[in-house]
Amino acid sequence: MSSFNKVMIMGNVTRDIEVRYTPKGTAVTDLGVATNRRVKQGEEWVDETTFVDVTLWGRTAELAGQYLSKGRPVFIEGRLQMDTWTDSQTGKQRSKLKVVGENMQFLGSGGGGQGGNGGGGAPQQQRQQRPQSQPAQGGSPSQHMEDDYDDDDIPF
Repeated sequence: MSSFNKVMIMGNVTRDIEVRYTPKGTAVTDLGVATNRRVKQGEEWVDETTFVDVTLWGRTAELAGQYLSKGRPVFIEGRLQMDTWTDSQTGKQRSKLKVVGENMQFLGSGGGGQGGNGGGGAPQQQRQQRPQSQPAQGGSPSQHMEDDYDDDDIPF
C-alpha cells in the first residue's frame, strides 16, 4: 500500500525571513507560520493558535525572502518531515515535525498600504509572470537536499 504525505497551511508569517545559501548556492529559509482555528469554549468563541515551522528551498525560498515579512498572510503546500537530533546539553535524542514547503502563494495585500489585489506587494511585473492562482514553484526539496545537503548545514 502506498502512502500519502501532503500538508496545506494558511496563516501569518511569525518572523522576518532570512535566506541562507548552501555551499553549492541553493537558497534555503526557515520560517514560522501561525494558523488560527475558532473553537467554542462554553459560551464563548476563542482562537486556538498553532505555530508551524516551515523550510523552503530554491526559488521559493528566494521569493519568500523578497516578499514575505512578519505578519504577512501566506498559503504553503508541502510535506511533513521529522527532524531528529541529539541535544548537546542533555545528550538526549530530540525530534520535531516540520513542513517542507513545495508550493507557496502570497495572500492579501500585506501591510504598508499596498494594493489589495492579492499580490502580496510584489511588483506588477512579478504578478504578470506568476498569476495569483499559480503557486510559486521551488523544485523538489528532496532533489536540493540530495545535491546540497551537508551535516554542517544543520542549524543545531
